[in-house]
Amino acid sequence: MHNISGQSVCAKISSESGCVLSWVSEMKYLGVHIVNSRSFKCSLDAPKRSFYCSANAIFGKIGRIASEEVTLQLIQSKSVPLLLYGLEACPLNKSQQNSLDFVINQFFMKLFVTSDRNIVENCQEKFGFMLPSSLLEKRKN
Repeated sequence: MHNISGQSVCAKISSESGCVLSWVSEMKYLGVHIVNSRSFKCSLDAPKRSFYCSANAIFGKIGRIASEEVTLQLIQSKSVPLLLYGLEACPLNKSQQNSLDFVINQFFMKLFVTSDRNIVENCQEKFGFMLPSSLLEKRKN
């Protein structure tokens, strides 16, 4: 049997105690959002939302008062862990890795008031700020 979107409809699972477990399109397990897919796949929406929330809170409090170095240190220690939490266990494709890198690149563009990718890359290098794709690869190794 198939539903309107063409996906197979699975029978509900009943536990020994009689509780019925229904199928869902997304679930959160140990802080990682796992989505319905033919293969194991994680959603990055919640981690990116958490990063933006944290980074905007930091930026809103210290804004242009603190140096870029202080701001980036706070982002590195408070916001980046929210973005990367549990993702070492998720098989991320290149598109998902680029999506995580985009979040950091956008923050750098905001902080340094530029849209020039070369300037962003130079700033990341000068401040020793690794992109999420590189951090995850390093953590997995």
